[in-house]
Amino acid sequence: MRPQPLICVRDVEASSRWYQRLLGCESDHGGPNYERLVFGGRLVLQLHRWEVEDHHGRIGDPNDVPPGNGLLLWFEVDDFDAATARVEALRAEIILPRHRNPPDGDGGPNHWEIWLRDLDGYKVVLASPDGTADGTWRPRPAEGE
Repeated sequence: MRPQPLICVRDVEASSRWYQRLLGCESDHGGPNYERLVFGGRLVLQLHRWEVEDHHGRIGDPNDVPPGNGLLLWFEVDDFDAATARVEALRAEIILPRHRNPPDGDGGPNHWEIWLRDLDGYKVVLASPDGTADGTWRPRPAEGE
C-alpha cells in the first residue's frame, strides 16, 4: 500500500511550484485544475482545485472549515538540512522551527522536524528519518550503488 494524499487548493499551479521547491519533487500532470507530484517516480501528493467537480463531484467546500483542519501533511525527507534551507528560501510561515522530537530524553522517533504552512494554510511537517537527531545517520545508497 502507498498513500496518495489529495488536497484541494485555490491555485493548483502556484501550489505545484511551491511543493516542487519545498520537496524537490516534480510535476507528473500539470494544469490549472489538477496536479500529480512525484519524487523518484512515486506519487507523493495530488493537488485539486476547489471549484472543479470533474466526474466525482465537488471534493470539498473551502468555506466550510479552514483548509486542513485536523490534518498534517507529513513528509519524511532524507535531506533535512537542505529541506530546511528550502523552507527559508520559500519564506514559508513557520509554525514550529527546527526541533528534536522528543524535545528531551531518549526514545521516541529521535528525529528533526520543522512545521510550516503552505499557500492555502495547510500544516506541513518535514521530518528527518527516525533515529537521525544524533547526527550519525546517513541516507541509504540508491539501488544499484
